[in-house]
Amino acid sequence: MARSDVEREAARLRSEIDRHNKLYYVDAAPEISDLEFDRLMRRLEEIEAERPDLLTPDSPTQRVGGAPIEGFREVRHAVPMLSIENTYNYGEVREWDARIRKSLAPGDVLRYVVELKVDGVAVGLRYEAGRFVLGATRGDGERGDDVTANLRTVRAIPLQLAGHPPELVEIRGEVFMTNAELARLNDLRRRRGEPPLANPRNTTAGTLKMLDSKVVAARRLRFVAHGLGEQRGLNATTYVETLAMFKSWGVPTTPHGAVYDTIEEVIEHARQWDSRRDALDFQTDGLVVKVDDLALRERLGVRTKSPRWVIAYKYEAEQALSRVLNIIIQVGKTGKLTPVAELDPVPLAGTTVRRATLHNADEVARKDLRIGDVVLVRKAGEIIPQVVRVETSARDGSERVFEFPATCPSCGAPARQVEGEVDRHCSNPPSRCPDQLKEWIRWFAHRDAMDIEGLGEKLAGQLVDEGLVHTVADLYRLDAETLLGLDRMGQKSAASLVEAIAASKSRPLDRLLTGLTIRHVGIRNAEILATRFGTLEALRAADLDTLAAVPEVGPVVAAGVHAYFREPEIVALLDDLHALGVRPPRYEPPAAPVGGALFAGKTFVLTGTLPKRSRADAETVIKRLGGKTSSSVSKSTSFVLAGEEPGGKLEKARALGVPIIDESEFERMALLDAT
Repeated sequence: MARSDVEREAARLRSEIDRHNKLYYVDAAPEISDLEFDRLMRRLEEIEAERPDLLTPDSPTQRVGGAPIEGFREVRHAVPMLSIENTYNYGEVREWDARIRKSLAPGDVLRYVVELKVDGVAVGLRYEAGRFVLGATRGDGERGDDVTANLRTVRAIPLQLAGHPPELVEIRGEVFMTNAELARLNDLRRRRGEPPLANPRNTTAGTLKMLDSKVVAARRLRFVAHGLGEQRGLNATTYVETLAMFKSWGVPTTPHGAVYDTIEEVIEHARQWDSRRDALDFQTDGLVVKVDDLALRERLGVRTKSPRWVIAYKYEAEQALSRVLNIIIQVGKTGKLTPVAELDPVPLAGTTVRRATLHNADEVARKDLRIGDVVLVRKAGEIIPQVVRVETSARDGSERVFEFPATCPSCGAPARQVEGEVDRHCSNPPSRCPDQLKEWIRWFAHRDAMDIEGLGEKLAGQLVDEGLVHTVADLYRLDAETLLGLDRMGQKSAASLVEAIAASKSRPLDRLLTGLTIRHVGIRNAEILATRFGTLEALRAADLDTLAAVPEVGPVVAAGVHAYFREPEIVALLDDLHALGVRPPRYEPPAAPVGGALFAGKTFVLTGTLPKRSRADAETVIKRLGGKTSSSVSKSTSFVLAGEEPGGKLEKARALGVPIIDESEFERMALLDAT
């Protein structure tokens, strides 16, 4: 073959492969089979192997890189990747529409674009002169990880935009995995004796964090575009025009989108998809509604965390029936004994649920829950499995009443119950209760406590089981050589963990107090105590009256803190930590709240389990916006934020006439989103 013939064939193959990718991913109208597509790819690979001078950076053969990379560099987004305000009811969608309409000027035409909310991982794709040069995860919205090498393996993402793209454009969208692909991967894993992957969303997130792009390529991720970041030279005036441009460049967009003039049409669209979404080959938990006019979007602007021109309507958490196979007791970091239902596995909200928390013995008795019962299970906020109710009509007499054990299942010590409390605790200290110690180590290393990266649940278990750690102080005696004897612990991982443990020695006092798991002292109380006393030495020396006089602490917390620092084992532990170099500097309270101090002068009391965020996270938001939290309800309480399974604080709030809000109302007040 003459040189010009080979060049022409290579160019034709590249063009043909790109065309077939567009037909498959953008137009949903494939013309050839996967086998025929693979033949085209193989022929192009042969040509480029024989003629390296014909290899181009945007060739379809260059989607997979060479050797695995060492890690991901952090990149700053030129335009922040903001969150989206969530709602779970149509009334709030109508309220959002009313706010939008109040902002309209004479002559404005309001149209809404509705798209399925694909449950994947948000990324931004940067193109310069049409060539894909950078792909990054959302991260914290300001910074993300550079995952360009992995995103190049996604065939739905063009390496070179077709047509006439602008000089610079960042296309934002969702990387996801289809249900069929997850099933294929799990079939392969079962044949190899490996545990199955949990769900498409988590698998996608884990895949994008892999260091070997060849493994990423084998998982066949997808991509759909749903927005813009930084851009220069784009002349679209509406989102519909933008989507049309995406398609003309060969970029797939979210399927099943629609455009409506009224919010009632949007709501009817959402109702229809509630029953249709299960037929999709990808996971979706709702719909995203956006203002079409880009100039109107600009006028509407953004809140602290989310744009005002977009809202996500999310479907309620799924529910399913299952059977209670057994009830076991889990031992927590403070020795709390929590009953947990082991369930007949049931698919729920994209995962397979095998366990559900039962909270405490009183809750089991209240629901008359028995081993063998058929129960209705839901995922609160699509995260925490809970038993909603027992289907007593399904009983056949074989069910067994659960008897709460009199001893700790981990160490055999008697279970004790403090008068006036519903929870039961192991009477042994962590040093003599393996499960309690494992949980304590895991929490001590948590990012809200001492923030020891790399020390998770499995490693904490190994350290205890191997007899390497008997108290949290023993963590500071570990060296890389000792750690190398543990399962799946390489030299680099061991060195990194030792370095992370050493770095935690100078964490602020509130972090150490949080990690010590003092009863009744969570993140907020730890900060209050650190602010008041400044040093660990001063706090340890404080008498009961001084502790009780601290605002927001109260007599119960004061008594617990006072007793904690006088327990012989704790005294020895704190002295040991100090000798090992764990010495928090004098505590400096956080900077003044940001965001306009929306909660200035407001006091919140939290009760129950919040569906979408941890209570610690909610407390952080309140403080950041100028408010404060309290552990008890009084006439001076501004709001009670109530979640699932609220306690007696809710009744007291009603009796005192204190406003009670749920998490959705809290988010509206805070102008934020809890995804």
